[in-house]
Amino acid sequence: MATQALRLRTLLGDYPNTAALKSAAVASPRLAFDFDEVKLPQTAFKAVVRGEYDVAELAIVTYLQALAQGRPLVLLPTVVMAIPPHPCLACNAARGSLSPAELSGKRVGIRAHSVTTVAWVRGILANDYGVDLDRIEWVSFEDPHVPGGVEPANVRRAPPGKTLTGMLRAGELDAGVVMPADQQDGVLVPVLPEPERALEAWCARHGVRPLNHMVVVHRDLMQREPWIGATLLELLGHSAERAAAMPGAGNIRSGIEALRPGLELIIHYAYQQGLIPRRPAVEELFKM
Repeated sequence: MATQALRLRTLLGDYPNTAALKSAAVASPRLAFDFDEVKLPQTAFKAVVRGEYDVAELAIVTYLQALAQGRPLVLLPTVVMAIPPHPCLACNAARGSLSPAELSGKRVGIRAHSVTTVAWVRGILANDYGVDLDRIEWVSFEDPHVPGGVEPANVRRAPPGKTLTGMLRAGELDAGVVMPADQQDGVLVPVLPEPERALEAWCARHGVRPLNHMVVVHRDLMQREPWIGATLLELLGHSAERAAAMPGAGNIRSGIEALRPGLELIIHYAYQQGLIPRRPAVEELFKM
């Protein structure tokens, strides 16, 4: 008699590396996924932190904060989305060039203080360019994904109805952390000089590749059905293999040792920026 597949409420973005899993081209007879129709997974991260999903994509800094609060989540050592941080800090070309050293006293827009890409950018500014993060006015547009997250005094909320790219294009912000897609028309340009070369040098120096969103499983489910973690990793790996030729495929990696340098660095940045109260060991991230 066939065993009925275990149904899982799942949050997973539409990426080339997840397409085969979401279309069931890659599947397991033991699992059935009820994918939540959320266009942008980050809009559901608060629900993930509350434990409303069985399996979900989650930004690594959000997970680190959730772990610090004892939320019922277990991290899987696999990356589903990675954004190179260096090109993401942009300014308005019409207002002239802006160097990292000139950010002191400036207004820099961010989606939220605890966003992982923002944490990467701040870490790079502070550690590679000597920027004093406390002397920047950070203008945020969203509350933290983890309730109770404390924002520094130099974080201000943007006026209601405003958008980050809109304020940046209107000259109401000096710089902002935006996606490369927002810079395609040439109005917004990278602040960091030669960002692609800087990214390559940073990766080589630290032995890291960028990582942003990973996968978490509800702790109760993992404790009840401990085989699920390995099965999910296998399915996600096979799905990623179908998209091995996509741009940035080298950043979509799995395995604790492969991810250790990147995890150690983002833990350091998050602690340095006051996003988490202590530096957990990498192994702690995966404990049930």
